[in-house]
Amino acid sequence: MSLLFFIFSLPLLLSPSLSFSFGNASYFIDCGGSTNTTDPFNTIWLSDRYFTGGAISVVSEPLHFRYPQEKNLRFFPLSSGKKNCYILPLPSGRYYFRTFTVYDNYDGKSHSPSFDASVEGTVVFSWRSPWPENLARDGAYSDLFAFVKDGEADVCFYSIATDPPVIGSLEVRQIDPSSYDSATIGDKFILVNYGRLSCGSNQWGPGFSNDTDDFGRAWQSDSVLRTLNTTKIIHSLSTRETITGTNQPPNFFPAKLYQTAVTGNGILEYALSVDAKLDYVLWFHFAEIDSSVKQKAERVFDVVVNEKNVKRVDVFEEVGSFAAYSLSYTVHNLSSTVLTVKFVPVIGAPIVSGIENYALIPNDLSTAPEQGTCVILE
Repeated sequence: MSLLFFIFSLPLLLSPSLSFSFGNASYFIDCGGSTNTTDPFNTIWLSDRYFTGGAISVVSEPLHFRYPQEKNLRFFPLSSGKKNCYILPLPSGRYYFRTFTVYDNYDGKSHSPSFDASVEGTVVFSWRSPWPENLARDGAYSDLFAFVKDGEADVCFYSIATDPPVIGSLEVRQIDPSSYDSATIGDKFILVNYGRLSCGSNQWGPGFSNDTDDFGRAWQSDSVLRTLNTTKIIHSLSTRETITGTNQPPNFFPAKLYQTAVTGNGILEYALSVDAKLDYVLWFHFAEIDSSVKQKAERVFDVVVNEKNVKRVDVFEEVGSFAAYSLSYTVHNLSSTVLTVKFVPVIGAPIVSGIENYALIPNDLSTAPEQGTCVILE
């Protein structure tokens, strides 16, 4: 069935702060917004465009939301069809997609909708009613990395029963096609964010603080997923020293990520919520920002994932002090909805600056929408 869609002939929004050799195409769309706006971080949000149908509204309590793009909504009633999309003209490449989704009783029905969302034909997010109260009230940012190969990016929404899908904002940024080990993983997967943690810090990144991340990634505080144990003492470390090896291709991990860390007097443990039967790729970020560690073998620890020892780490031996060190590990065929990550001391105390967890969603996995999820960044 063909879809009637409305496309404004406007150029891509180019970000002057980016100078990647692979391009810097980006969109920041205020879904439901009627005019261009600028947020406190000097991001220009375009009025709503590139949609195939639907109608506009505002959240029920606009003063509760900080930014203009969070106050407006586009929703897709059944009269618009069971499938509606944003179709964005883009050069082929790899992109970072981020959506803001909120209900906030905009329609006065006190019934949050159930619907699925896809990127490039693959279901990536599933919203099921009733939403948790804080999610329905405050909304959620969800993001992923995907390849676009046909000159346009399709972000689509599918009604369940008579529920109208809803979206508050849509961001798309071009990123390095080699990022996140695509040479090994390939281009047949979408990487859906199931947790991007900055250890020892508050939440930060585009939309949350003035701190920059060239890919547009926002970082949660790790405290929300760190497993508590009253027998352990957790210390947060921070530094203003320059961290070498940051903002480097292909991943452009920001310097701020490595300027904070957590350590402790025992095992550091995290419990990450996941969907069973999917594969996940974990990225671990370290920097030795304790100036009392002056040589190798003074701090050594094991990285343990689901009780499997995957790597013994000595950050100083790898890169020295005040330098970024990252490694990745792929977890296959999970049978549990909790993925455990432990940093187990061998010599001294473990130290960690960040953890990323991405579900590897095969392209065109449209037959299993229940496997989609979202990550809530408050």
